[in-house]
Amino acid sequence: MTEKLVSKVLVLDDSNEHAQAIKEFCDENNLVALKVRKDRLMPVLESNIDLGAILYSENYGDSPQENAEIAMTIHAIRPELPIIIRREKTATLADFPERVRRAFCAAYVASDMAALRNVIAEYIFCLVYPNALVRGISEITETVLASQLGELTVSLSTPYIVRDRVIFGEVLSLIPLESTWCRGYMMLQTEEEPILGLLHRYSPADARANFREVNSLLGEITNLIWGSFKNRFIGDAAVSSGSQIQVPLVVNHKHKYISFGTENPQLCFLYTLTDKNSGRQVTLYQRFIFNLNWSPEDFREIAHDAGALVDSGELEMF
Repeated sequence: MTEKLVSKVLVLDDSNEHAQAIKEFCDENNLVALKVRKDRLMPVLESNIDLGAILYSENYGDSPQENAEIAMTIHAIRPELPIIIRREKTATLADFPERVRRAFCAAYVASDMAALRNVIAEYIFCLVYPNALVRGISEITETVLASQLGELTVSLSTPYIVRDRVIFGEVLSLIPLESTWCRGYMMLQTEEEPILGLLHRYSPADARANFREVNSLLGEITNLIWGSFKNRFIGDAAVSSGSQIQVPLVVNHKHKYISFGTENPQLCFLYTLTDKNSGRQVTLYQRFIFNLNWSPEDFREIAHDAGALVDSGELEMF
């Protein structure tokens, strides 16, 4: 697994002249560029595809008025997504009316991609995630998934950064993470029906799985990941008494939206579980939201002494 984080961006720019430069920029700056037909833009934005930003062109619409209306509509549907507009002459937002200007976070011109790089760094890759943490999370989660669903093959996509607040699937679990270097939540999200299909396969015919078993399974997976995370990265470190701030969590099921009270991007992992016999698949999204405290300079991976683990019975000599 690569430890270089990526982020998906939606490119709404039909310029043939600048297409290659934008593609090269995305490739060089760990951005996965996605395109969509204009007539499918709104359905895509209303779906639960998770994004880091939108690269927009001032000529995307057929007229300046249509261009402004599209940008404002996007901002209304997905206000958490930074919209970065490519201007033809000068990298400014000052000449837009106030109601239009609010839709954009920044502007750039194709002749100065360094300015775009700075915006990407500010809005997407603004938090430092230690490689040991990213690698450790994936190792912990894959081990837990294998222990709970050993008959399935686990594959992991490249970890990525999102600014979206969309909810995936019908089932999610939340568990707080608290230490001297972080405070926030781990969230797991999945769809109910694919898991039910797999549980039916492995359940006796007279004991069909139901949604409670899905809830129980996701809860157990969440608890096991949390326990291993605590053992590997937190130990017995207590949260300092001065940091006990709380913020409200807001969930809107109708719009598949969840907010943790922060604008910080989130660290996301996507796991695909496959039944080799039937081809059935389960998708599991894992997000880490450090909304209350994030001090990566204080992060340490706990090194456990093998001798002590042998003495405690957790390890055995081969």
